[in-house]
Amino acid sequence: MPSDLSNYLASKYLVADAKPKKKKRKQAAATGLLITDDDDGGWGQTGQGDDDAEDGPVTVTGASAEFRRTKKNNWKTLGGDDATKDKDEAAAADAILASAAAESAAAGGEDEEMPLVEDDPSVVKMSDGTHAGLQSAKTVSAQLRRRQQEEREEFERHRKNAKEEETVYRDATGRRIDISMKRAEARRAAAEAEEKERLAKEALKGDVQLDEARRRREQLEDAKLMPLARKADDEDMNRELKEQERWNDPMAQFMSSKETTSKGKSKRRPVYAGAAPPNRYGIKPGYRWDGVDRGTGFEAERFKALNRRKRNEGLDYAWQMDE
Repeated sequence: MPSDLSNYLASKYLVADAKPKKKKRKQAAATGLLITDDDDGGWGQTGQGDDDAEDGPVTVTGASAEFRRTKKNNWKTLGGDDATKDKDEAAAADAILASAAAESAAAGGEDEEMPLVEDDPSVVKMSDGTHAGLQSAKTVSAQLRRRQQEEREEFERHRKNAKEEETVYRDATGRRIDISMKRAEARRAAAEAEEKERLAKEALKGDVQLDEARRRREQLEDAKLMPLARKADDEDMNRELKEQERWNDPMAQFMSSKETTSKGKSKRRPVYAGAAPPNRYGIKPGYRWDGVDRGTGFEAERFKALNRRKRNEGLDYAWQMDE
């Protein structure tokens, strides 16, 4: 039984490995330097029989003495012909450029030496001032510069001699407009508008404000003639200080001089001097009242009620004291 199992496994699964291929090396020449490893004991053997060995020796062509005695340079330059060819082409290109530069310099010298054609009626000119026909670049540039210089000189001469003309304005119908007259009318209209605005502002003020403004203007006019220093004996200053009314002045009611001004007009408002029925607010009637009481009598009844209550309070106290 085991033998059958072994045969079965060997036939199905145990396959012999293929024989490895050996690398072939090129056969070295019979004559030459042989280089082998140190552990190799086969010195002097050519190794022709071991070509198929994997670690075979490496053979260098030629004997060692011959290799040392050689004087010939075996190094080769890569692309040597191409480099020489490139150098030749570069030299040719430089020569071409040098010749072109020399030709252009010679042409430029000829253009500079060529005289400019002066103004001649027979010469045909174009609109920009250059001559018609075949011209060199230098000649055309010189003609253009000359034309620009002439135009600049003409402009300067005209600017110095000519006078600026005044602009002429016209209306829709084509008639000429006088600017000076229009300006005068505009100034007059502006002055009238300013005067109307001033009068409108003054109309909003009262008589007292206008009187104060007038007196202020008079004071300013008088101040032009006043001395710079005003002392205590200045009459005008003392009179102005005396005429001033102060609300907390205790002697104001006893001063009769303040009631009249220098013009004889009283500063106080007129009041009613006769008898008048009292009221709870203590307001006196106007100085134009004719003396007729046109009220509803409420004020008189009020004062009667107050007097009655006051009297009753006194009677009650007296009766209590009697008891």
